[in-house]
Amino acid sequence: MTAGVPPAVSRAALALTGVPARTACRLSARTRTVVYRVGLSDRRSVVIKLYAATARRNAITESAAIRAVADHVAVPALIGYGHVPGHEATALVTADLGPLTLGSAMRSSRISDERALKDLAGLLGRLHRAPVQPWVPRRPLHEQVTSLGRRCPPSSLDRIAPALAAIADAVHTAPVWCHGDLHGDNVVIAGPRAIRHLVDFTDAAAGPRESDVAQTLVMTGALSTLRARAVTDAYPLALDHHLLGAWVVFHTLRSWAHSSPGDDRARWAGRLDELSRRTPHLFRVPRPERTYR
Repeated sequence: MTAGVPPAVSRAALALTGVPARTACRLSARTRTVVYRVGLSDRRSVVIKLYAATARRNAITESAAIRAVADHVAVPALIGYGHVPGHEATALVTADLGPLTLGSAMRSSRISDERALKDLAGLLGRLHRAPVQPWVPRRPLHEQVTSLGRRCPPSSLDRIAPALAAIADAVHTAPVWCHGDLHGDNVVIAGPRAIRHLVDFTDAAAGPRESDVAQTLVMTGALSTLRARAVTDAYPLALDHHLLGAWVVFHTLRSWAHSSPGDDRARWAGRLDELSRRTPHLFRVPRPERTYR
């Protein structure tokens, strides 16, 4: 094992590429996944994502999603996938597309905010045209609500009851491949033509296109009318805008529930309050407190 390379990364590289790892730089760490940029001894650079044992299903879905959508949207080349020998982790190995993301290009003013939002909309449109096979995992609404209910008080769900009803009562359309977490930092710009590549399919599943578009609006903070229209006007497929608004409310509450106490949670609470003023029909009006004499 090369000094400085974590054992799980070293074993994943050797098992899934057949080449020893020479260097490893951690790119991100979450509760379920850790991602490394790894230099192999044959001078190739790859990205290795390690999944915790509890996230094995996500690992399977991500590898399948990359293969399933590759004919419709640019994604990193899949090099290998499988169990890491001697560890409980599962690993996914993809080609390294480089460090430039749409998010970093926007933050450095290389790309305008409007252009980045339009790029995201175009990528979603291409992704949503990819065929959805019967085996693709679904996330039923009741499962999502149950999961959210474990993180927030019943009063929070009651507050967005009209939005939940709008989602539940929506006319069912054919599901699409949903990325589940598309924002600027999950788009890598690579090659002489600066092609936008979708990465990080950890949360990929089949579902309504409005849910995926809404998730992008929420994660990019594109909730004002002007910024939201930059996305929806550039998105090439038909959208139910009432349903889109309901999903925006749902994803905003979920982001609040998963946020850290303090400034982060206050920021999401502020966004939720702003949505309640902008789309009051998707929120339940609080009952006035009864007074007794």
